Amino acid sequence: MQYKHLFFDLDHTLWDFEANSRQTLQELYDTLSLKEKGISDFEQFYRRYIVHNDKLWERYRNGFIKVDELRWKRMWLTLLDFKIGNEPLAREMGTLFLDALPTRKILFPHTVEILRYLTDKGYQLHMITNGFQKTQHSKLQNAGISGYFREVITSEGSNSLKPHKEIFDYAFQKAGADPAESIMLGDSIEVDIQGAINAGIDQVYVNHLGVEPAIRPTYTVSSLKELEKIF
Repeated sequence: MQYKHLFFDLDHTLWDFEANSRQTLQELYDTLSLKEKGISDFEQFYRRYIVHNDKLWERYRNGFIKVDELRWKRMWLTLLDFKIGNEPLAREMGTLFLDALPTRKILFPHTVEILRYLTDKGYQLHMITNGFQKTQHSKLQNAGISGYFREVITSEGSNSLKPHKEIFDYAFQKAGADPAESIMLGDSIEVDIQGAINAGIDQVYVNHLGVEPAIRPTYTVSSLKELEKIF
């Protein structure tokens, strides 16, 4: 099988979302003196944030909430866990977090090396991400990898979200890609792999966490370096 078009996910696949979020939240925790406001343990604060963020993202993906709600409510619900019912603070945190997060630069090991390798091999690299237009472009720019991607398809720009087939169809059209020559590379079974299956294309499951998948992807790698064996 000769692939020509490689569609990458960004967060949790190339850009280390956990490490970057953590760094940003630690900064907010210090800047906004959250310790003095009653949150004595940053670790606990971070863990609660992750729980609420994941739940709200799922609600957003399923169309139950709008993006603005997602952005401040993850902070609001985390603060409530520490009995802090301060909505203005939650909204301020939501804004500051989104301003700072895209400036972070932590990538997974071998990201730049593998993007260069694939480009040198003549593959066309694109991105399909459920993130927001401005935020995702800013992440790519700041992390120094925007130059590797010909087309960056966001859920905001395409009016659809992975795993829906529509965002993939939009991406094929934008990239001028034949689905038969296309493959999706991502870290999420529910979003990236299932999405690619819905769109009728092959998939590479980038399994950084060593999770046993419920469905069998075309390929599975545990590090980006292993992509050299496939491509």
